Amino acid sequence: MFDETLKLILALAERSPAPTLPHRLDALFGRLARAADAVEASRVEDAIWGEWMSHPDPLVEERLELATRAIGAGDHADAETLLDELVAAEPGYAEAWNKRATLYFRLGRDADSVHDIHRTLALEPRHFGAICGFGQIALRRGERTAALFAFDAALAINPHLGAVRAAREELAAESAGTAH
Repeated sequence: MFDETLKLILALAERSPAPTLPHRLDALFGRLARAADAVEASRVEDAIWGEWMSHPDPLVEERLELATRAIGAGDHADAETLLDELVAAEPGYAEAWNKRATLYFRLGRDADSVHDIHRTLALEPRHFGAICGFGQIALRRGERTAALFAFDAALAINPHLGAVRAAREELAAESAGTAH
């Protein structure tokens, strides 16, 4: 699944988001690309995350929020139960897949995380958070070129990811043999 997900990331520009995603995201991504400074970029990024977390059914949205809080509190068993139920009941809800990918990443279950990143990106090819997660898994696996491709893809969508840009520059310097 790692190689298939890398191929998906490399082809993201050719893909469209699922029609079930809020159409407001299109304008937000345009604003993110044009953001003049870090403050504006942060506000737009927060709005994008808000749209990703939203769902037409408030109960589904509430369950995702509970799962997110459980992850933050380290209550992994409850988070996994909630997220398993969410992805089963709402397979088109990209952020449920992304949150479960995040949980699996934290648990060191990289194969499971990559599977859910793949599902996230199949629904929302602009999900820079999922792409960055894949890049982190690639680094953990020693797949530095794959990480570089992932970070480049994330930065093409959101050029305001400072830590990702720094990691990308370090990988590029390492690849060119100029890292110190």
